[in-house]
Amino acid sequence: MTDPRNPQAQQMGDESMARNLAHQAQAIWPQEQRLFDRYGLEGPVRILDLGCGTGEITRRLADRYPQATLLGIDILESNLARARDMDDGAGRVFYAQGDAFALQCGDASFDLVACRHMSQAVPDFPQVLAEITRVLKPGGWLHLLSEDYGMLHFPATDPAFDPDRFWNANAVAFMHGIGCDGRIGRHTPALLERAGYSDIALDYVVVDTLRVPRDTFAGIIAAWRDGYAEPLAAASGRTPDEVRADFERMIDAIRTPPDYAVWQVPVISGHRP
Repeated sequence: MTDPRNPQAQQMGDESMARNLAHQAQAIWPQEQRLFDRYGLEGPVRILDLGCGTGEITRRLADRYPQATLLGIDILESNLARARDMDDGAGRVFYAQGDAFALQCGDASFDLVACRHMSQAVPDFPQVLAEITRVLKPGGWLHLLSEDYGMLHFPATDPAFDPDRFWNANAVAFMHGIGCDGRIGRHTPALLERAGYSDIALDYVVVDTLRVPRDTFAGIIAAWRDGYAEPLAAASGRTPDEVRADFERMIDAIRTPPDYAVWQVPVISGHRP
């Protein structure tokens, strides 16, 4: 039975997701890390990495904040097992299984909450945002990376294949069918404003064939192909082979100079008054 709070549990627990998270961190973090400067945090702060997955960014945040204590929470124990295996044993990073809709954390517990690649994966994200706001200290910061599947663009070199239509007719349709928002990146600033946040900013990390190694970018799309071809096919009324063939066209474009491809990744931040 599908967990209504985690309708993508099968995909999130697949080994392809571990590959995906590693490639995404390699592609995104070099540009994203500078955004943390605006929060002005230093010293023994407390940080929550909500939806931490395999801990790719939890570990990078530990390096970025050498005196901080960090808690990584994920709903899947299999992800946390990988995170713990890769932990450097510094004693400042802890991992716990938890439900983002009902966090087992006290009110006003954290100076910074990072929530990355999760908002598009859960239904009714405003409920999760309310929990984030509860555990965030007044004056604390929310750092939110919200994917938007209308922000992937590939060259339309094959008259039989429209890559823009692919994401809308497959990925967005799949998300809608399980109660998730495949365009939540563009909707997130308004969600934060309604929740009472101030100093809201939206920046874009640009994952493209000029800024990111082509193999890394291709690895992200290949991992999505391996984990999502079948559910995307079911959502769009196509065959898995047809969906895989479309993924292959995009992967080939990324790998083949001078073709250009880009994924614009929204990163939204807000200050809890």
